[in-house]
Amino acid sequence: MKTVPRHGGLPARTSGVLTMLAVQPPRPTAEPAIEAEELVKAYGAVEAVRGVSFTVGTGEVFGLLGPNGAGKSTTINMLCTLARPTSGTARVGGFDVIAARDGVRRQIGLVFQDPTLDGQLTATQNLRLHAELYGVDRAAIAERMDQMLEMVDLADRRDQKVMTFSGGMKRRLEIARGLMHSPRVLFLDEPTIGLDPQTRSAIWRYIRALQESEGTTIFMTTHYMDEAEHCDRIAIIDRGEIVVLDTPEALKASVGADRVSLSTEDDATASTNLQERFGIEAVVAEGSLAFHATAGEALVPRLFAELGVAITSVAVSRPTLDDVFMRYTGSTIRDAEASPDRPPSAMAVFAKAAR
Repeated sequence: MKTVPRHGGLPARTSGVLTMLAVQPPRPTAEPAIEAEELVKAYGAVEAVRGVSFTVGTGEVFGLLGPNGAGKSTTINMLCTLARPTSGTARVGGFDVIAARDGVRRQIGLVFQDPTLDGQLTATQNLRLHAELYGVDRAAIAERMDQMLEMVDLADRRDQKVMTFSGGMKRRLEIARGLMHSPRVLFLDEPTIGLDPQTRSAIWRYIRALQESEGTTIFMTTHYMDEAEHCDRIAIIDRGEIVVLDTPEALKASVGADRVSLSTEDDATASTNLQERFGIEAVVAEGSLAFHATAGEALVPRLFAELGVAITSVAVSRPTLDDVFMRYTGSTIRDAEASPDRPPSAMAVFAKAAR
């Protein structure tokens, strides 16, 4: 590996060799932090991302919400210069992801979906290795490590091997590592996947604390509805396309009605009767008939009296992000992931082509 004096900067691939970028130029003042315009990524005949457009403001926590295989990781890979867009444009930190890849890499930190820590090294050794690779001033590394470990509540485990850490502890360390070089934008690809709800909640407390103390723009992907609630704004992506984008509150308000879930002794007949007798079009969601209705609780007695089919269970709830997803895509996120006609993920296409 060829290195240059430490003046700051991120690793970049040049002619297939991992080298260090030299002097870090002044940071551009252009806003917003991320801009994407009609981004497309195709793997052969499969379009993993189909013309997505959005902007992310400086200091914002922005979420890309969608089922597995929707195009979330592919979008992050394009923004981080790990995948070249088939068409469209994007800028991160003021730099074009195609024409100024090195400039983009100087601005960003990235926490991958899959673990990338070295389990044989301690927490501090993992952080120090990252800092060395990213050209952090050696005189500042120790203080920065202390700051990051304290912030993610791992200071007492600093000298223990990562292989002894729990999944949640490893995720916190990866987030700390992604911030060691003080990036302007931190990308988190499914940061809490596989973790239990309590650990996921704790991870989000750390992410918010890091964002507030560092002023870092955070771009994250998730398929967890409750996790998306933590974002300032959310873009819902399905089958490679962004179907709606707004704040969590505005998205839920856009549904404008209660969600009613209904199980009956004959769901097919019940669905027909809902349409004919109530003017309600229901969809099958997670094994039940689901639809939205104003004043859902007041509708329930009428359903029992007039539906004409025995009701075995009914539930009424206020709008959630799952309701938003169902309204704009026609299914819940769980059903979308289980759909047999869902196109394969970009990684699956890539792996098949590599055989």
